[in-house]
Amino acid sequence: MKNIYKKINTKPSENINSEIVSSNTKTNRIAKVIARSGLCSRREAERLITKGVVKVNNKTLFECGVNVSSKDQIKVNDQPLPKKAETKLWLYHKQRGYLVTNYDPENRPTIFDYLKEKLETRFISVGRLDMDSEGLLLLTNDGDLARKLELPSTGWLRKYRIRVHGYVIKKDLELLKNGITVDGIRYGKIDAKLDKQQGSNAWLTLGIREGKNREVRRVMSHLGYNVNRLIRVSFGPFQIKNLASGEVEEVKNKILRDQLGFSMPINKNRR
Repeated sequence: MKNIYKKINTKPSENINSEIVSSNTKTNRIAKVIARSGLCSRREAERLITKGVVKVNNKTLFECGVNVSSKDQIKVNDQPLPKKAETKLWLYHKQRGYLVTNYDPENRPTIFDYLKEKLETRFISVGRLDMDSEGLLLLTNDGDLARKLELPSTGWLRKYRIRVHGYVIKKDLELLKNGITVDGIRYGKIDAKLDKQQGSNAWLTLGIREGKNREVRRVMSHLGYNVNRLIRVSFGPFQIKNLASGEVEEVKNKILRDQLGFSMPINKNRR
């Protein structure tokens, strides 16, 4: 996958909003359009805009609050956006030791390097798992869909099996039922159950709906338990089941329709 963080030397143009005029009344925010192309997520698109690598009608853009239409010419790093493909979703069993990022300045292994030959198409992740975490990760070629699925407002339950060091006290887990504040960050309700204690380690199952950055590790550390293994086993209606570590599986069209509705641009001819 090409590095979309290519550096260029440009200066912000003045009043860029007034310079970009569309002749089509149906418009969308520029970041949303880039995300829908499958090039990257909407958040990533916003970063690219502020970096000055996005052009609309040959004018460099630095503001995210610009609307564009299908008649506008959009380029990222001087390359036109890829044509919108039918929406696809994959289940991927992420291994430990891989970063969920398109670019790492330290050249550590990433899932995008690992999967580029398996999928042979552009894709982005729905949320992230940190380098030492493993388990279910959703992938899609639709950046707008990725944003919708990872938002807390979607309300999808994410379940994790975790192993912690220490002797777990059930009363500690009950503190999570109404949410908890750690270092000034408020975390919502967490369903936590002790599965088994094995010597000085214990296995637990946690269910959360927010998925804030390193939420599970930070909350458990706050309670005095160090997480030494973290596996996501489900994300909303999708489960890892018997998917082997490192393997990827496309979600069938019927399941996409049943779980995500008909608002998605899915090809009707797919099985």
